[in-house]
Amino acid sequence: MRAGLASLILSSLICLAACSENTQPTAAEAAYSRVVTLAPNLTELVYAVGAGATLVGVSAYSDYPAEALSLPIVGDAFMIDQERLAMLQPDLLLAWQSGTPAHVVDELRRVGYTVEVVRTQSLQDVAEALRRIGALTGFSHSADVVASNYLKELQFIREQFAAAADISVFYQVSRRPLFTVNGAHYVSELVDLCGGQNVFSDLNSLAPAIDVEAVVARDPEVILASSDAGEEAFAEWQRWPHLGANRYGNHFMLPADVIGRATPRLLIAAQAVCTALSAARENRMASAK
Repeated sequence: MRAGLASLILSSLICLAACSENTQPTAAEAAYSRVVTLAPNLTELVYAVGAGATLVGVSAYSDYPAEALSLPIVGDAFMIDQERLAMLQPDLLLAWQSGTPAHVVDELRRVGYTVEVVRTQSLQDVAEALRRIGALTGFSHSADVVASNYLKELQFIREQFAAAADISVFYQVSRRPLFTVNGAHYVSELVDLCGGQNVFSDLNSLAPAIDVEAVVARDPEVILASSDAGEEAFAEWQRWPHLGANRYGNHFMLPADVIGRATPRLLIAAQAVCTALSAARENRMASAK
């Protein structure tokens, strides 16, 4: 990836953060003011639109931005501390469609909480989630600015790599059990954005469990792995030296903290994916000489 693209993404994120921090809701716009998030990515989205001051509680692992670390933790995706939640007196709970179980949402609504379920499956979903959270918290204007710039940056990256040579990619979420993503997942969209092709894009499940033999059969030229998969993420594949990714030396680790959460920081994840695939193409070309 060109240095110019990296600089543009970084300056864009800095600008978005500054714009959000300096924007205040108007009296006519003010809505929910005591918000609890039930997933770390939702915490980040609230801060991204400039509504961090509305947060009174967050889920476990809400560690970005740093301000979130000082907020009370109400539980995780599977268990909510009802007593602590009641003490916080939230007027809105934000739940994650892909991570908060439906029965948890149903129970929270049954006892009287207002729960908004937010979808962040695709890259476009992130923009829509920003705008929805902005509307709910009274930060519609700043949310629209952040969402619009996020989409513009994605389009810029798409145009930069529109003519890139195709290269087949396997994305490894974890080692054991072995999980990947299908074509509807935002990680697969990032691969496509950078000119790659997800070898498991055709599967029905969003994050399917697969076996090693299936990966070998599809012979990816690149293996990408989240750093959550651990330092031994690529060790398993060395048993198949004929695998394209092994022949070309195309194994790349991606930072879990940005690729694992559907937020505007996916722009940083896109930079990492595009940089990896550019290097992978060079390795493939060098191997062919």
